[in-house]
Amino acid sequence: MTKDFILILPNIRSRFNVGAFFRTADAAGVKKIYLTGITPQPPHPQIDKVALGAEKFIPFEKLKQTSTLIKKLKKAGYQIVALEQSPRSVIYDEALYSKKIALIVGNEVKGLPKTILSLVDLIIEIPMFGRKESLNVGVAGGIAMFAITKKL
Repeated sequence: MTKDFILILPNIRSRFNVGAFFRTADAAGVKKIYLTGITPQPPHPQIDKVALGAEKFIPFEKLKQTSTLIKKLKKAGYQIVALEQSPRSVIYDEALYSKKIALIVGNEVKGLPKTILSLVDLIIEIPMFGRKESLNVGVAGGIAMFAITKKL
């Protein structure tokens, strides 16, 4: 487990994606997951099926407000990193990360709202080379988590 690497999942709709995040977060050494907004929480059969038990030992907390959490984590010294396509974004494996990271990934359809992006310290993106302009949020989040873990 990476001591100061946490994950924020705001308004993730799919329980399968939430389960995948738990499993991948465990593999990448994430110490805690924050589920905000409408993001479903364990226990749930669909989450549990994909998480394969990781939902039982990765600490998580369910909160309503993402912006309040971001402000609290910033005060605690976390660099807030958003995974999103944006004119402000840098390529994920070229970014400079601090020692305390909070990675935030967006909703499957709408991504992260501008109100949240205005609060983050860094926006990273994964370049797309095919016809589709995005990846599944769980896949994209996994790529970002391992890139960050590698640099920590």
